[in-house]
Amino acid sequence: MKRRSFIKKSMTLASVPFVTSGLLARTFWEKAYGEKPFNLNYAPHFGMFKHNAGEDLLDQLQFMYDQGFRSLEDNGMKQRTKADQNKIAKKMSKLGMTMGVFVAHKIYWREPNLTSGDKALQDEFVENIKESIEVAKRVNARWMTVVPGYVDLKKEMAYQTANVVEALRRASKVLEPHNLIMVLEPLNWWANHSGQFLTEIPQAYEICRAVDSPSCKILFDIYHQQISEGNLIPNMDKSWKEIAYFQIGDNPGRKEPTTGEINYYNVFKHIHDKGFEGIMGMEHGNSKSGKAGEIAVIQAYRTVDNF
Repeated sequence: MKRRSFIKKSMTLASVPFVTSGLLARTFWEKAYGEKPFNLNYAPHFGMFKHNAGEDLLDQLQFMYDQGFRSLEDNGMKQRTKADQNKIAKKMSKLGMTMGVFVAHKIYWREPNLTSGDKALQDEFVENIKESIEVAKRVNARWMTVVPGYVDLKKEMAYQTANVVEALRRASKVLEPHNLIMVLEPLNWWANHSGQFLTEIPQAYEICRAVDSPSCKILFDIYHQQISEGNLIPNMDKSWKEIAYFQIGDNPGRKEPTTGEINYYNVFKHIHDKGFEGIMGMEHGNSKSGKAGEIAVIQAYRTVDNF
């Protein structure tokens, strides 16, 4: 949206104070923006707009599309029934929406698996990836999230890294013939996931370079990386060739952009200017409850996507 047009609409919103919640706010917002897509490909998740769209998943997809979103992210897609997966895929195909990531495997939150070098645990991981290929095909997904798991306190980091690389090379060989991509997600220790092996972007970059496969790339979660290391834009630039996917959340709170300390306008503009055409997963909560809170999320994205 052009700056002059955006300012005009913002002033109009400000001049109509009673258009702040419920159906009236939604109607006004839809009239202002209609189905205009965003500059970047943001992907909401199920439940994010349920107060406005209702509980039905297909209705929620329609609402997302009507607000300008063109992708969906669903971490739990693998656990849904085949019937639901097929229904979701059919609706998304009709709307021309793209499926984002789902979690590809069992994540070990409190004990080491891939870091340990244990062959049985490595075999389990590879089998999980094979199962996820069928899910990806069913829902027309290209990306799947992988988390290497807990640190092995009995091994130096270099040995753990070698074990993780070995497991990921095996998984990559399974994924490559299908043109599918597992994206490695570094997680922060300090607010959410203490003890996880993969925490920073340079570490993920080193691993992806060692695996050396088009099927093993980085999921750059902006929320996690603001906590773990900051330096967001320089780290994006240094690891750019290995980044295949982004996720979003402001800090503190892990809510929508504009609610925390991250300058999402600058971050998103930088990603857009670099020519990124992939998905930006909205892996965060809503800062406000109910229908008005959901509309506030949409308004926040319109604000920071205004470049």
